[in-house]
Amino acid sequence: MSVSFDKSETRVNLMRAFAGESQARNRYTFAAGLAKKKNLQVIQGVFTFTASQEEQHAKVYYNLLEKLSGQTIGIDGTYPVDIFPDILQHLRAAQHNEYQEWDHDYRHFAEVAKGEGFEEISHTFSSIADIEKTHGDRFGRFADLLEQGKLFVSDVECKWMCLNCGQIIDATMAPAMCPVCKHPQGFFVRWEMAPFE
Repeated sequence: MSVSFDKSETRVNLMRAFAGESQARNRYTFAAGLAKKKNLQVIQGVFTFTASQEEQHAKVYYNLLEKLSGQTIGIDGTYPVDIFPDILQHLRAAQHNEYQEWDHDYRHFAEVAKGEGFEEISHTFSSIADIEKTHGDRFGRFADLLEQGKLFVSDVECKWMCLNCGQIIDATMAPAMCPVCKHPQGFFVRWEMAPFE
């Protein structure tokens, strides 16, 4: 069934997605600030890295609304309030929210867009849904390590990279301080989890 874009549910879903991505970006930026205060710069980096990607998702959704420039789209929606005192709660909430977008929201939006005859928009929703799963997996992996007390400790020797200077250390534990740039342990990440190997 082909529907006029300016009367479609797809345009409303695009605005919902834009609002959700915009809010996620801000929530992650706020969580990054808390991580920095707690000297967990690696977690700060995870939140900042993901916030940047959420900004790009928002931009993609917003640009798909260009035909309606100058108009106002009313939406309803529910959005989480994730204000927690500790980083683990932020990681778990982010994991949950990303999986919600992946498995429920964007899959549904993709089906609606396809049903209304907007194949490209349907594909965009599906593609970004897959990215959100990756985000959820990432937040979950860091949450697991933090919860298990293994964020800076490994059962076997592995490579650790300082996110500040790039120094790589082979050890079962990230050093308390980088021997090169003197930044604290909070800057270290397992090599295989570094954003750029």
